[in-house]
Amino acid sequence: MTETPNPHIVDADTLTGEMRPIRRAVLSLGSNLGERLTSLQGAVNALADTPDVWVTGVSPVYETEPVDAPEGSEAFLNAVVLLDTTLAASRILDRAQAIEDAFGRDRSSGEVNAPRTLDVDVIVIGDRRRNDEVMQLPHPRAAERAFVLQPWYDVEPDAEIPDAGLVAELLEKSDRSGITRRDDLSLHVQ
Repeated sequence: MTETPNPHIVDADTLTGEMRPIRRAVLSLGSNLGERLTSLQGAVNALADTPDVWVTGVSPVYETEPVDAPEGSEAFLNAVVLLDTTLAASRILDRAQAIEDAFGRDRSSGEVNAPRTLDVDVIVIGDRRRNDEVMQLPHPRAAERAFVLQPWYDVEPDAEIPDAGLVAELLEKSDRSGITRRDDLSLHVQ
């Protein structure tokens, strides 16, 4: 379920009185450079500290083989974070990129899927759809990626990606050979 349990719940801006719907958002976290678990936990903490964002769930941690990455890339740690928010999609994307930057994400190489200290991808925001040069919603490759689907399924088994289908069904079709659940590692909301 990608909407908040009651889509009629709204939050009122305390200064303007403007009513804004609360939407369920799903973000995928990944790291394959440096202190991987520390980076993921830092991202969870930073999301939880974001005004108008309420973290409602954090998945187990998975170690995954890099997908479409340069030769010699190290394994990733991946997780999914569920949150409710009244923020616009563009504001959530801005926050995700600011968190990546705070953890030393280097985009200077220009290499696609280059190793990174932190990757924060916006997967869905309610049933919003967007396709422009800034953002695509739902995330265009999430329905094919076991490293997104498996942790998401673990924390929200009845989830659905708009226009793609149920996460459980998409997971069944995906290649899960390169992912391993790491029960010795965990993330938590502080």
